[in-house]
Amino acid sequence: MAFSSYIGSTRRGERWTQSILPSSNPKSKLPRKSRRRVAFKDFFFANFFTIGLSLSLFFFLVILLRFGVPRPITSHFNSRASRHRKPGLIQRRNHSVLGANVDITTKELYDKIEFLDVDGGAWKQGWSVTYKGNEWDSEKLKVFVVPHSHNDPGWKLTVEEYYERQSRHILDTIVETLSKDARRKFIWEEMSYLQRWWRDASDIKKKSFINLVKSGQLEIVGGGWVMNDEANSHYFAIIEQMAEGNMWLNDTIGFVPKNSWAIDPFGYSPTMAYLLRRMGFDNMLIQRTHYELKKELAWHKNLEYVWRQSWDAEETTDIFVHMMPFYSYDIPHTCGPEPAICCQFDFARMQGSVYELCPWGQHPEEITQNNVQERALMLLDQYRKKSTLYRTNTLLVPLGDDFRYVSTNEAEAQFKNYQLLFDYINSNPSLNTEAKFGTLEDYFQTLREEADRINYTSPGETGSGLVGGFPSLSGDFFTYADRQQDYWSGYYVSRPFFKAVDRVLEQTLRATEMMIALILGFCQRSQCEKFSIGFSHKLTAARRNLALFQHHDGVTGTAKDHVVMDYGTRMHTSLQDLQIFMSKGIEALLGIRFEELDQSPSHFEPLLMRSKYDAQSVHKIISIQKGTYQSLVFFNPLEQTREEVVMVVVDNPDITVVDSNWNCVKSQISPELQHHQSKIFTGRHRVHWAVSVPAMGLQTYYIANGFVGCDKARPAKLKFSSKSTSIRCPKPYSCEKLEASVAEIENRHHKLSFDVRHGLLQKISYKNSFQNIVKEEIGMYYSSGSGAYLFKPNGDAQLIIEEGGQLLISEGLLMQEVYSYPKTAWENAPISHSTRIYNGEKTVQEYVIEKEYHVELLGHDFNDRELIVRYKTDVDNKRIFYSDVNGFQTIRRETYKKIPLQGNYYPMPSLAFLQGSNGRRFSVHSRQSLGVASLKDGYLEIMLDRRLVRDDGRGLGQGVMDNRVMNVVFHISLESNISSPSNLVSSLPLSPSLFSHRVGAYLNYPLHAFVAKKPQELSVKPQPRSFSPLTAPLPCDLHIVNFKVPRLSKFFRRPHEDSRFALILHRRHWDSSYCRKGRSQCTNLAKVPVNLFSMFKNITVSKAKATSLNLLHEDPEMLGFTQKFGDLAREGQVALSPMEIQAYKLELQAQQ
Repeated sequence: MAFSSYIGSTRRGERWTQSILPSSNPKSKLPRKSRRRVAFKDFFFANFFTIGLSLSLFFFLVILLRFGVPRPITSHFNSRASRHRKPGLIQRRNHSVLGANVDITTKELYDKIEFLDVDGGAWKQGWSVTYKGNEWDSEKLKVFVVPHSHNDPGWKLTVEEYYERQSRHILDTIVETLSKDARRKFIWEEMSYLQRWWRDASDIKKKSFINLVKSGQLEIVGGGWVMNDEANSHYFAIIEQMAEGNMWLNDTIGFVPKNSWAIDPFGYSPTMAYLLRRMGFDNMLIQRTHYELKKELAWHKNLEYVWRQSWDAEETTDIFVHMMPFYSYDIPHTCGPEPAICCQFDFARMQGSVYELCPWGQHPEEITQNNVQERALMLLDQYRKKSTLYRTNTLLVPLGDDFRYVSTNEAEAQFKNYQLLFDYINSNPSLNTEAKFGTLEDYFQTLREEADRINYTSPGETGSGLVGGFPSLSGDFFTYADRQQDYWSGYYVSRPFFKAVDRVLEQTLRATEMMIALILGFCQRSQCEKFSIGFSHKLTAARRNLALFQHHDGVTGTAKDHVVMDYGTRMHTSLQDLQIFMSKGIEALLGIRFEELDQSPSHFEPLLMRSKYDAQSVHKIISIQKGTYQSLVFFNPLEQTREEVVMVVVDNPDITVVDSNWNCVKSQISPELQHHQSKIFTGRHRVHWAVSVPAMGLQTYYIANGFVGCDKARPAKLKFSSKSTSIRCPKPYSCEKLEASVAEIENRHHKLSFDVRHGLLQKISYKNSFQNIVKEEIGMYYSSGSGAYLFKPNGDAQLIIEEGGQLLISEGLLMQEVYSYPKTAWENAPISHSTRIYNGEKTVQEYVIEKEYHVELLGHDFNDRELIVRYKTDVDNKRIFYSDVNGFQTIRRETYKKIPLQGNYYPMPSLAFLQGSNGRRFSVHSRQSLGVASLKDGYLEIMLDRRLVRDDGRGLGQGVMDNRVMNVVFHISLESNISSPSNLVSSLPLSPSLFSHRVGAYLNYPLHAFVAKKPQELSVKPQPRSFSPLTAPLPCDLHIVNFKVPRLSKFFRRPHEDSRFALILHRRHWDSSYCRKGRSQCTNLAKVPVNLFSMFKNITVSKAKATSLNLLHEDPEMLGFTQKFGDLAREGQVALSPMEIQAYKLELQAQQ
């Protein structure tokens, strides 16, 4: 996505200190005996260090021979530090929290910067850059001009439209023009386009491409399927899209990237830096950060730094970063600080080209012998000015823009004219400059070589052992602003329907990958193998469709309407394919059948179905005639046994629930509800009951009509309040009218109070404990300046809920619910909502409050409106809150008065929480990415949807008007600190509690339910059917990110000695000052190593080895670990530090 155009290091040496040892006097006149004593003393003191060192070495050797080589106690990290540093340790009353020791944090930058947007002249967002001229006398300026073409896999056109019209021609052009001259270089990023081109390219072109890569003329940077968004994407999807691209690239071309290029994501996440480091990447380049942060970093020559995770005390996550200094990545904003001059060196804009002329009125000229001196010196002046913003004399100058180099004529214009300029510069030694085309690898390698020779470290700087001479930094780069008060916080919420579909595809793909691995590991029948491997084409398509949507104009919701439709259709197709496979896969795992799995229809179907790409999933209505039963199978994709209250929809209330052994199960029925002003009942019924499903396993339950010996599902009691319409009581429920102004529902743990007049939550009380005021509000911003990218409200949000409306309370054995269809100024309310609490022993649900908002922001009445829900609590958070970053870690957020409202909105991929000075927490978990803020003390505000008429001037050319009906689900929890209040002043992020992690896992990795297509007669009772693959549930803080067969189509083509399965584990860090058992059966934690060799029942892990997250590197030291870590992995030992994600390659064999 393109922008529109917008008008002293010194070397330090070291010197040895003089000796402080005494010297002997040869002319001493003391007696002989005294002289011998004095001589001995003189000898002893003169050789004190030598004697001491010799004795120390002697005792060391004795100990070494006696006890052997000492083993490391806890850490398996390989610290690259050249000197020992004490880890940052923040003391709290009863516990300590390790944190990174860094030179710069983004919080400190925000605290320092005044955000005044001072006009800097030619460099509008900076200052007038000058230089003396002698800066390059001792170390010449080395300029690497890096040609590139940014190819969005969908934005204004679909990925296929872009490929046919532009990207295929760009790749053809690269191969042709680079082959003409070995001095020419280029970089390419998006594998989605390269893979598509590879299908069409001739063998000659493929061979030329490979030769260019091998010769170093062409570098693949990043190498992900796309250049992913970093605000909304979940870390599972980021790993998947990177691995998909990197593995295809390695399999096809034999190249593995080690430099990342991310010029277009709208802000940057530390999670991405961590994942790249653990994939074996060495360097990163980023561009879109707040213009005031760029200015501050540039002023102190800190635009290049080592990015370290805020929780990393051992420097194992360090990765080197280059931040581009100016407004855009186009050519006018990359050669130097003056775009009017730089534009004159974009030779694709010369008269007669397809590109617009320079908006500053001065246009490029073809380079000739007559003008080469003048033009070269003009360009060199920009290079020198840009160089002063960095510490070294190695300079990076990108040369490209969106979909550039589309023709040979364009490419030749750039390459030929620049080569003439380079030749002039290089032939004049007095200029002290060498300029040439280069790749990222050329640049970073030369920079590191220079940094090794010259010490660029600033006084008092901690730096990093990874590469010397640069500061260390922690934090993130949200929320991004490109100019004035234009903050890009709107895309956190744009097209929220498809943000939700993205997560559904993620969880379904993960469950399917797991099921395939389990089938190939456990089934050991040719039919199972044929069935699984036959699905490889559709599995690859699903991986790539998920990967494609992670593009920074995909999951962000910032593409044209028809492109969004294309993304949605691809995801919908893959969802259907995955669900069909899982419906058959459960038959193989349960041993129901093995024959013709790949050909005949499944006996089961998913309980949740989508009719089309932009429709919400709906529950299949189960119809059960008298004397029959329906089988339901639940798949648990989590690594712990799962106790949970589940729900299905039936057309007959006279039902009974039994487990797989035909034991009675308590159940409840309540009426199904719908978003409607007067007809809130559908006539169908919801059945709730508690299930228990093994870790990564399957469990069967039956719903019967007419089964004797068990109680029927107990009907809920209904209470209602409605001033506008009368509500008829549905059968078989008892109803009563609400007369009071306050209504309550409660379970064993808490009581919820509601304002009946408005239908909104007022208070949460915990029994035998504290109570919290939690006033729920629903409002709207009027935003005439907002668009797909920007959030620019005209003022504060206005509340939209009026007195009246309808309120229905369902009080049941297992679930209690308050449903509200509120009265608003519009005839059809844009929102209705339900609040639910559960009764279920050993369940996570009984401790949480479930909020479900049904949103219909449809029609012209809601143009330029942005819908929010706000929770006004009594938590004294001082406008500090915490939100998650990519579902991986949390980061501290603070509301600044010096920044406008829209700049205080942040991404919320899955979690936000407030914490008071007394340690009390108010947490909201989400199952999709949204935007969040805490604009006043105790407030937590979340944006649900936005409908915007206007384009916001960032190139899309339209607003966001294609809203869909959707449901947004939150799980809310209140927790009280059990040890000591946490320090709100600390800039270190707080971690979720163990319970909070479990809430998030249950919400984002739900049970997958399947129902038999045909009912069975009660007289025919099947054998108990379940599947439990693990010898024991994994520790509660150890999460299986994925368990898969990476190259499914090659499963039999790879030797059995190779490792065909992959397991990715994440050890979550949790705040130990909260309930340590996660309010459940969590007694097993990952402090004790897990043994992979004994992880599964009935199958043996015959081989295990640690690998990178993209599954391509097996050298632990490349990833920041010691060799010892790799040795432990080969022994099957999983010993992960908190926060770490680690991948393992496994080989599974059936036990004999």
